[in-house]
Amino acid sequence: MATPDDEAALQMSQEAETPEDLITEPVLSIRMLMSSRDVGSIIGKGGITIKTFREQSGARINISNSTSSERLVTITGNRESICKAFEAIGVKIEQDQAALKQPIEGMGVGVDGSATISFRLVIQTSQCGSLIGKGGSKIKEIREKTGASIQVAGETLPNSTERAVTISGSHNALTMAISQITNIMLENPPRGPFIPYKPHAPPNQTFQPRVTPSLPYQAPYAANFQTAAGPATTTQQMRIPNDLIGCVIGRKGQKIHEIRVTSGAQIKIANSEGESTDRLVTITGTPEAVGMAQYLINSRIHTEVNSFISVGLNL
Repeated sequence: MATPDDEAALQMSQEAETPEDLITEPVLSIRMLMSSRDVGSIIGKGGITIKTFREQSGARINISNSTSSERLVTITGNRESICKAFEAIGVKIEQDQAALKQPIEGMGVGVDGSATISFRLVIQTSQCGSLIGKGGSKIKEIREKTGASIQVAGETLPNSTERAVTISGSHNALTMAISQITNIMLENPPRGPFIPYKPHAPPNQTFQPRVTPSLPYQAPYAANFQTAAGPATTTQQMRIPNDLIGCVIGRKGQKIHEIRVTSGAQIKIANSEGESTDRLVTITGTPEAVGMAQYLINSRIHTEVNSFISVGLNL
């Protein structure tokens, strides 16, 4: 279990920059659910373990804030960096098991005595169909190539359009399976409505940011949306305070590039006009692409606002 000091270190490093070479390659994000105990292990004392994983893999590894028994771990990068990050996490979990000399949650022992660990991925339902393949052909192929066990849940996770995909095996088998899965996700972007899973979120709960009176940008994503529908595309506009636009753009445009690649939408950010305190962001694409872009932008703002609040509470 992570200590308060470890969590503080995690918050400070959560926005660490990734190598610039990621910008030139296809970028995607894979999320997985982990128990709070396992999350504490991969964070490490003072955040040193997760910092090492980030540096060795070149991937962004973000961990959600949550008071529930499970937390979302989001790994973002190109295919190679994502595989390296999963491999590092798998090795750490195997080491934890060896140190305890007994299986722990999410683990078992194979017939040859080797450690068997599990990753519980969270994947959009439309992409699960591509992962399974016609008549289960694709998932069978991955099992045979990697030796990993793969199970796709029949039902979506509560209040979401995502399913749990559990992969089990040695860390080597899981790394190979992740490589296959990232290929499928890159070749088959999400389609249709997208409602992300939030651990133990109450039914029909509308997301609201945690804000304090000291923050002038309360609910920044409550933007004034304007929609102009066309035959195949839609355009929506939102205004983002100048204080927050940097977290959406990122260093040398890295963040906005990732959002464009992941969503498939065109995103234009207008220059600041006069004494205006905000910037106009125009998003164009299919309804699905625009919705995905809005979600990703809101997620960036949510992370930034909560980081300010966390720092304030620790003063």
